[in-house]
Amino acid sequence: MTFDEYDAQAGETAVYPNVGRNHVYPTLGLAGEAGEVAGKVSKIERDLKGVLNDEVRAAIKMELGDVLWFLSRTAIEFGTTLDEVANANIEKLRSRKERRQLHGNGDYR
Repeated sequence: MTFDEYDAQAGETAVYPNVGRNHVYPTLGLAGEAGEVAGKVSKIERDLKGVLNDEVRAAIKMELGDVLWFLSRTAIEFGTTLDEVANANIEKLRSRKERRQLHGNGDYR
């Protein structure tokens, strides 16, 4: 599946107020779902002493899917696509690598 295909199929399941004119809902959902991933990872450390098992992998995979859905919808609400976001990110990272600027911080290094 391509990112464009994913965006289209995710859009078929987009049911929230003012779809297409509401960047707040998917952005907040993205933050919430990313937090759920982090919460599950913290429990790997606390409860499983850092040892992964198939059940935990499956649960994290499901949460990452939710992150992807909200990321897709956030991109769409801001007038872009996952494909455009992914390509721009790779271009940025390649540029940083060529300039030896992968380390450090700041968006415009």
